[in-house]
Amino acid sequence: MITYRKYKIYTVLTLLVLGIVSCEPELEVEQRDTVSFDAIWSDPANADLFMNDLYQQMPRMNNDAKHLDQYADNSHVGAEWFDAKVVLYAGAISPTRVMNGPGARPYDPNTLPEGLWNWEGRYITIRKTNMFIQNVLASEKLKDDYKKGRVAEARFLRALSYQWLWLAYGGVPIITEVLDISAQGEEVFRARNTDEETFQFIVSELEAIANDLPLTRTGADRGRATKGAALTLKGWVELYAASPLRNTSNAVSKWQAAAATNKQVIDLGVYSLFQDFGGIWLPENNNNVEVIFDYQVSKTKNGGGNREGYFGPAFVNGVQQAWANYAPTQELVDDFAMDNGKTIDDPTSGYNPQNPYVGREKRFYQTILYDGSIWQGYPLIMRVGVGSPNEIDLGSKNDVTNTGYYARKTLDEKILGQDNISNTNGGQNYIWFRFAEVLLSYAEAQNQAEGPDASVYDAVNKVRSRSDLPGLPLGLSKEEMRKAIWRERRVEFAFEDKRWWDVLRWKIAHGPQGVLNNPTHGMYIESVGGVLTYKPVKVTDRVFPERMYLMPIPIAATNRNAKLEQNPGY
Repeated sequence: MITYRKYKIYTVLTLLVLGIVSCEPELEVEQRDTVSFDAIWSDPANADLFMNDLYQQMPRMNNDAKHLDQYADNSHVGAEWFDAKVVLYAGAISPTRVMNGPGARPYDPNTLPEGLWNWEGRYITIRKTNMFIQNVLASEKLKDDYKKGRVAEARFLRALSYQWLWLAYGGVPIITEVLDISAQGEEVFRARNTDEETFQFIVSELEAIANDLPLTRTGADRGRATKGAALTLKGWVELYAASPLRNTSNAVSKWQAAAATNKQVIDLGVYSLFQDFGGIWLPENNNNVEVIFDYQVSKTKNGGGNREGYFGPAFVNGVQQAWANYAPTQELVDDFAMDNGKTIDDPTSGYNPQNPYVGREKRFYQTILYDGSIWQGYPLIMRVGVGSPNEIDLGSKNDVTNTGYYARKTLDEKILGQDNISNTNGGQNYIWFRFAEVLLSYAEAQNQAEGPDASVYDAVNKVRSRSDLPGLPLGLSKEEMRKAIWRERRVEFAFEDKRWWDVLRWKIAHGPQGVLNNPTHGMYIESVGGVLTYKPVKVTDRVFPERMYLMPIPIAATNRNAKLEQNPGY
C-alpha cells in the first residue's frame, strides 16, 4: 500500500532539487546542486520516491473541513468564515474572490476543498508529472518494463489533474513538457486550449495508457492506478462531456461513448458491489471489491484523516466532539425513498410527513443522523425546547447543525471527534471511484443514447438491490428513467463530493427552478400539546448566476500570463 505521508529524507532532497517553490508553475527553474540529479533517474527505488510524491499531490479530502456537498445542495454550512456560505451561496465568485471567505481578500487557493481546482497547484503537479515522464523515458539505467508501467501511472495522474481543471474552467493550457523560462523566455506562457481540445487530450491519454496498467494491485502497490481506474476516469469525463452543460446539441454519439467506456469497466469482471453499503468507508473494509481508485491513508500515528472531527455530530452525550460540517439539507432527506421503493411524493408510498423517519429505505438510516438517532450509544436530539445542545441552530451561533440533521455515512462511529481532530486517527481511505458509480454512469449514458433498455434497468437495479429496494417499475419512459437515475445518484453518493459536479453537468443549478438558485431547508421539530410536529424551515437563500457553471481564472494567473482569456461573465 502506498503510504503517502511517510517520507525518507531523500524525498525532501528530491523536491529541493526540483525547485518547486515558485508561485507561477511556468516560471520554475530546476536547481541541481542539492543531490545528484542523475541518481534519481538511475534507480527504480529513487524514482519511485518521486512517483509516490505524485500520488500525494491528489487532494486529501479526508483532511479538509470543506467538501463539495456544501457547495451543492446536499449539505449546508452556516459558519461565516466558510467560503461556501459567504461567497458561493451569494453568487459572489470572481477572479479575485474564488471561494475566499468574507471581504475582498486576494485569491487564496487553499480555501477550495483541498485545492481541487487550484490553478497553480494543479499546474505544479502537472509539471512534476511531466518531469517524471521526461526523465524516466530518457534514463539509460531504468528497464523498459519499469518505464512502461510507471509512465502510464504518471500520465494517469496528469490526466486526473487536467480533469479537475477542465471540470472547473473548461479549456486550459495543455502542457506536456517541462518549461524553463531561463531557456525559453516568453514561450513558457501558453494560451488556453479549447474545451474540446482539453477533453480530447484527457480521453486520448487515458485510452493510450489503459492497457499498460494492471487489472489489480496487491500488497504495497495498493492505491496505484489500474486499468479500471483509467477507464473509469475516462468514462466519467465522457459522461460530463455528454451532459447538457457541455453537449449543447445533445449529440447522441457523446452519450454512446460514455456508455461504451463504462461498459468496458463492467466487463472487466474485476469489481462488484460491496454488500454492506454503510460499511464501504470503514477502515476494516478498505480496498474492498467495490473500490476502483482511492487515496490510501497511512496507518502510522497521526497519519490518518479528520473526517470524524470535521464532519461528525457536534455534541455527543453533552460534550462537543466535532465541528459538524456535514449538515444534510431537507432537500437531500426528501430524495430518500420509502423501504417499498416508492418516492415520498407518491401518495401510495406510505410516507407520513408528521412521522417522516419511519419506513424509509435502508440508505437513509446508513447516511443520515436525524432527531432521535443513536450515535456512539447516545441519542441525538435536534428538536427545540428540551434543552438539547444539538437543538437546531438557525442563527449559526455555534457548530450545531443548521438543518436539524447530521451525517452518518463515511464516518467511523468508533472514533471520538475531538480525538480525531487532535490525532488525525481516521483510518478510512478516501474513495475517488467505486463500482456503483460505474453502474449508474453506464445507465445514465445508455438511457440517453438508446432509451431504458434491459441493460439500463439491470445496472440501476443492482444498486437498488444492494439496499433491499425493489427494481424500478417496467415501462418507464426515457425521461422517467433519467429522473430515477438522477435520484439514485444523489442518494447513493451523498457526501462523496459528487453532487456538485452532477448539478453542474445537468445544468440545473441556475434559473427560477435552479437547485442552487433557491433556498435550502432543514427540519424544525417541536412538541405541541405533547405531540411532536415537523415543519420544514428555510435555512438560507442561495444565488447561482449562470456564469458560475465555470470558475473564473484567478487574477494572479491572468496577470502573469496575458494570453489567458478569462471565462465569460467575469
